[in-house]
Amino acid sequence: MGNLLEIFAERMNFEYELVRPLDSLWGIKLENGSWNGMMGQVYRNEVEFALGPFAVTPQRANAIDFSVAVHSDNQAIIMTRPTLQNDIAGFLKPFSKEVWILIIMSLLSVSLAMVLLEALEGWIFSITTRKAVPKILMWMLQTLTQENPRWLPKWDGSRLIVITWLLASFVFTSSYSGILTAMLTVPRVTIPIDSLADLVAQSHLPWRLESGAMMLTYLQESEDEVRRKAFTGMSATIPDCWSARQGIASGKFAAICDETTMRKSISWDFSTSGQCHLYIARERVYSNLMMCLAFKINSTYLEKANSIIEMLRDTGVLSKWLENEITNTSQCLRPPAYDRGHGIQPLGLDLILGPLLIVLAGLSLALHVFAGEHLIHLLLPEKPSS
Repeated sequence: MGNLLEIFAERMNFEYELVRPLDSLWGIKLENGSWNGMMGQVYRNEVEFALGPFAVTPQRANAIDFSVAVHSDNQAIIMTRPTLQNDIAGFLKPFSKEVWILIIMSLLSVSLAMVLLEALEGWIFSITTRKAVPKILMWMLQTLTQENPRWLPKWDGSRLIVITWLLASFVFTSSYSGILTAMLTVPRVTIPIDSLADLVAQSHLPWRLESGAMMLTYLQESEDEVRRKAFTGMSATIPDCWSARQGIASGKFAAICDETTMRKSISWDFSTSGQCHLYIARERVYSNLMMCLAFKINSTYLEKANSIIEMLRDTGVLSKWLENEITNTSQCLRPPAYDRGHGIQPLGLDLILGPLLIVLAGLSLALHVFAGEHLIHLLLPEKPSS
């Protein structure tokens, strides 16, 4: 905007003085009908025009005059960049909760069916299987974990259930091992917030809106429940997204900002740190906003300013100025999954910590059972046979 102001001053032959609003805001209409921020300065004729650029809304257009569009912009969520997180329960992720519940239910239901059928066949053929329930449960678990069970039912009815369960357990274990191998080979970066609905549905990351910006009024007056919740659920306001870039990059909060400022913040972040700490959500909260300069009503400079803006826009000068301000963003605009790098990487202990904890828990349980059995044997010695 500084370059554009210089051309205005040269072509329209005027000198200028930059006046910053006391509240450092863009400007929204207050309940008493007045305006704050830069919009208020223009509305009260304290300045000839404000560079902004400002998003044009019907409410603003009724208060002041706007120039032709300098460029179009979008509003989206900007937050700290998601990274690859090691999950202690990652070995459970190949299947969803519903699938795990169905596997457990099928295990119990097939076990119950075998117990009942084994008892019925024993009654029919007058042959009773000793400790049938423990044997059946152990057999079910052994087949599900691909062990070689030693016990098999004696009659065809139970063996038909055995064949069915063997086929089902083969599908379970083969699918699980294949999906888990793929997940360990190419781990995915989980993006918890990629839309406005995701933002308002979570509670671990607070969000803020620009004070005095059009998005504040837009979300407040929206009849959509999600957008209304984005306003009512915000933790605080920020003067502008550029000044809040460090807080966003450090993960203190997310913000809803214009895409130009977001890209400029990403450029600053990569240029100063050499890394990507910021992420722009894929869903746009508001698209194709016309960004214009704000002029007081009946300004004598508006018509000439429009012709200059159109000339610079049509010749690509405005786009070139914008590109010069926003550099080093291509790496950080890629999906977070690309941050992992290339080549084969060894698996760390944290990736198999969950299964190891299960093994340790099983060993601990077995040790306690062994100690209990030994204690019972000492306290209740077997009676000598007569």
